[in-house]
Amino acid sequence: MSQLRRTRILARLALGFLAGLLVIPPLFGSATAFADDAVDAQQLVTQARMTFEAFNADEDMGASMRSIVQRAKAVLIYPQVLRLAFVFGASGGSGVLLAHDPNTNSWSGPAFYTIGQVSFGIQAGGDAAEVVLVALTDRGLSALLSTSAKLGADVGVALGPIGVGAEAATANLSVDIVSYSRAKGLYAGVSVNGAVVATRGALNQAYYGKEVTPTAILIEREVSNPHAAPLIEAVAKVASGK
Repeated sequence: MSQLRRTRILARLALGFLAGLLVIPPLFGSATAFADDAVDAQQLVTQARMTFEAFNADEDMGASMRSIVQRAKAVLIYPQVLRLAFVFGASGGSGVLLAHDPNTNSWSGPAFYTIGQVSFGIQAGGDAAEVVLVALTDRGLSALLSTSAKLGADVGVALGPIGVGAEAATANLSVDIVSYSRAKGLYAGVSVNGAVVATRGALNQAYYGKEVTPTAILIEREVSNPHAAPLIEAVAKVASGK
């Protein structure tokens, strides 16, 4: 078998695995699938709050992230991004997006999203990471509100500074989206450059009881769910500087 053919087969396998991570097919009909999506959505919101609070309490990145979130137009939280690799790597996970309204100084959401990335390289192993993306510009927010956006291509993204002097360094950041990650396992960190962020319509529908777009959720505020109150409160508290 030629090297090119072998590479193509590995690519298809990795993409298939990634699709399996992001999409859970219905096993017992649409009603059961809808109920499962509702449970998944609620669990994801709860996990997102815990992830955000953990980032805020982290000594290395807490001060930097708080400074960035105080300037944020939106915050996208992924409680778990999985990456498996053997020569050809694939990563993916689900998260929630909240948006800030400067007119009312309030936060809305969440809307549900996936993140996926495929990369070549000599690598072996696997890891799980928590990721927080903070949109600082209207361009960054618009990209996230679209059906899908490629980070680093459709919108600029940079790693958030951490450690000594990180808080001061955030004042000089001029980028659409800032990313923070806490990695576990074999990798030292997670790069989101080149990753594709896309909406999860099924979870949005299950969480709000009807088909609804991220724009309708976050900008027009057509729907809400009281279950999201603790998550919104956690983000709003950090954004307010309290």
